[in-house]
Amino acid sequence: MKAISYKRIYQSQEYFSALGKISSRALFGGYSLAVDNTVFAMVAEGELYLRMCEDNATYLAHRSPSLLTLRKRGMPLQLKYFHVDAELWSDPPVLLRLGLSSLEDARREKSLQRTPLRLKDLPNLSFHLELLLHEAGVTDAWSLRQIGAESAWLLLRKIRKQISINVLMSLEGAITGVHAAALPTQRRQELQSWAQTYVKKV
Repeated sequence: MKAISYKRIYQSQEYFSALGKISSRALFGGYSLAVDNTVFAMVAEGELYLRMCEDNATYLAHRSPSLLTLRKRGMPLQLKYFHVDAELWSDPPVLLRLGLSSLEDARREKSLQRTPLRLKDLPNLSFHLELLLHEAGVTDAWSLRQIGAESAWLLLRKIRKQISINVLMSLEGAITGVHAAALPTQRRQELQSWAQTYVKKV
């Protein structure tokens, strides 16, 4: 599988050469593709996935490509990267345009990370929840994204045992930038299953 992934990496470097020097490194069981340390794409099992962003939303709406799912600590983890199929590979100008949009969006997010965003400014998070997260040691949006919704929820439950599964959904929505009610059904079910298993163990 490594050989087929490396082949796809080399192909991607050729197609996206106009964006700059494309570097790759192992990440989450796949390989990230980056320009100046800014990741805009992933290669997994020989397939290329581009970072989702608002600028390529029209393409995504018309095509509904599959999303990248990897396993982290044995759990499926769906990332915001969409599959590049054979039809898209056969249209280099469109592929390059989508790749540029993905890169520019990743750069924007990276610049925002340099200025710590307050937790209460994220979707679903109230001032009260921000205070609880601070008490739990999660002080800004960047920190929350780094540890993930599950770990943040566990930290909150250490100081407030009655914290509900709804808070877990709110944290996931805050990280992914959507209202908790708009979380993908599959991800919502994964979180519910994980939380219920944890609660039973405690």
